[in-house]
Formats: sequence, structure tokens, C-alpha cells
Amino acid sequence: MSTATREAVGAAPRRSTEGWHRPLLVLAAAMAVAAVLTFAGVLLDPRVLVGEPVWVKPFKFALSIGTFAITWSWLRAVLTAGRRTADVIGWFLVLLLSVEYLGLVVQAFRGRRSHFNKQSAFDTVLGNVMGISAALIMVSSLVLAVLFLFARSRDRAAVWAIRAGALLSVVGMGFGPLMGAETEVQRAARLAGHGEGIFGGHSVGVPDGGPSMPLTGWSTVGGDLRIPHLVGIHALQVIPLVLVLVDLLARRWAALSPQAVRIGLVAVVSVSYAGLLATVAWQALRGQSLVHPDTATLTALGAVAGFALIGSAAVVGVGALRGKYRKPIAA
Repeated sequence: MSTATREAVGAAPRRSTEGWHRPLLVLAAAMAVAAVLTFAGVLLDPRVLVGEPVWVKPFKFALSIGTFAITWSWLRAVLTAGRRTADVIGWFLVLLLSVEYLGLVVQAFRGRRSHFNKQSAFDTVLGNVMGISAALIMVSSLVLAVLFLFARSRDRAAVWAIRAGALLSVVGMGFGPLMGAETEVQRAARLAGHGEGIFGGHSVGVPDGGPSMPLTGWSTVGGDLRIPHLVGIHALQVIPLVLVLVDLLARRWAALSPQAVRIGLVAVVSVSYAGLLATVAWQALRGQSLVHPDTATLTALGAVAGFALIGSAAVVGVGALRGKYRKPIAA
């Protein structure tokens, strides 16, 4: 990573993890261990829950929570203002994420659904606690994103990459509550007196547990809200990493070095990523599987890809025509 990017909103740390939020870093390490253990569970435990091995969900959440935790731990290091607030929120996130994950593990041990489950008093209480934790995680992430909205730095491109990634991450989290809404089929069954105690689900247009993709568990016959949920959440990693790639390429191609070009590319990537998120969300909400897109979906994806390519070429081309190259970013 370049010095300029490391100095996104402040001085570069003297050590690789100096200024990082330590509790979040510890949580990320714990999730790495959890990922190994739950993957072993996937291989060794023959039980199946809602169409997939019972330990697949804890495994996927370990990877996602670990990525989330290590990213926000690093971002605390590059803040120049609001660090005390970020520290408090970081501790709060460690607690909330731990509660969320513990609930998943408990239900996996029991062979029970962890979300949308009100089949017993214990399931209901645990589900409510996890739901409240998820809502507070979203609010906490929004507060952290706001801190970066007011951040200042010499490297404006890096700041804007972090801002866009953080805000789109919160948007992705917003698909969580949609999954918890009772479906029409569930409502009809409940009113008829033979409901199963399940309220909500991942799939749209089809029940959970049907034909799905390996590992992800995403439906192959209907829409799946986990797709925009995942795409949105990980914008916080993808967009800044694209800028890191631009900085690396700038060592060879000077046209990528000027601040204006870097800011322009961040803008193009951010808008393109938002377009991708909107498209997969639209596809899921229409009850359409990711692997069976219709003409409308393919057209939207093509428009997003075209904008990304043409926009990036235009930004770099205008920068080259203006001929105002700066010295390539120092390593």
C-alpha cells in the first residue's frame, strides 16, 4: 500500500498495526480461529439444516465478521479526529458482534435455525437478542461512517474511497431487516393455524432450503436477499482496495498519479459499485435467481459495466490530455 493511501486521514503509523483498534483486531483473530473450527464442523458433522450443513452459516459469518472487524480496526488508525468516539463504538461493536456470533454457534449446536425462529420461547428470546444486536451494529457502523464524512486529509481520493465504502456498507446492512419480514405464505399459514413458527427468510418467491449454490447457499430458483446484503457490506473493503491497486499501477503508469485522476476513478468505482448493488437488489426483490438473470437484469449489469469502463477511460484520458502528471506516489 502506498504512503499516500496509508495517510488517508492522518500520519502513517510507524508500525503496521499502530493505532488500530485492538479489541476489534482481537475479535478478527478469534473469528479466524472460529472459521477453521466451523469449517471442520462442516466436514465432520453430517447434520443438515434448511438445506445446508449445520455449520456452514457459522463458518460464513466468521469470515464476514472477521473481515468487518479488521477493516474497522485499521480505519480507526487513520482517523485524525473522533478517535475517542471510534474507540467507544469499536468496543460496542465487539460486544454486539460477539453476541451475534455466539447466538449462531448455540443454535448450530442445537441444530436449530438462528434467524427468523420463534418455534420455542428460547428460540424467540435468542432471535430477538440477535435481531437487536444486528440493528445496533448497523447504527454503530453508520456513526463510524459519519466520522469519515467529516475527516480531512491531503489524500482526498483515499478519504472518498473510505466514505463511499462505509456508506454503501451501511446500505447493505439495511437488507437484514427485510429478511425478517413475515412472508405472505407464512402469514397465511399462521392465520390458518398451522404456522411453523418461522417469520421471514432469505429467499424471495420461494421458501428457504430449496436448490441452492454450493457454500453460499444462495437460491438457484428464486431471489435471495443475502446477495445485496453481502455485496453492500463488503463495499468497505472493495472500494479502498481498488484505490490501492490504482496506487500500485501508478508506479508504472504516471497518468494514474494525479490526485484529480485518483479522485475521478474513486468516483467512477463508487457509482459503479452502487449500481451493482442496486441491480442485484432489484433482481433479488423480483424473485429472480442470481444465476438465471433475465434480459432486464443483463441490460442493467451491462450498463453498470459500460459506465465503469467508459468512465475510467474518460478520467484517465482527460488526465493524460491535460498533461498535468505529478510524481508517482512513493512506496
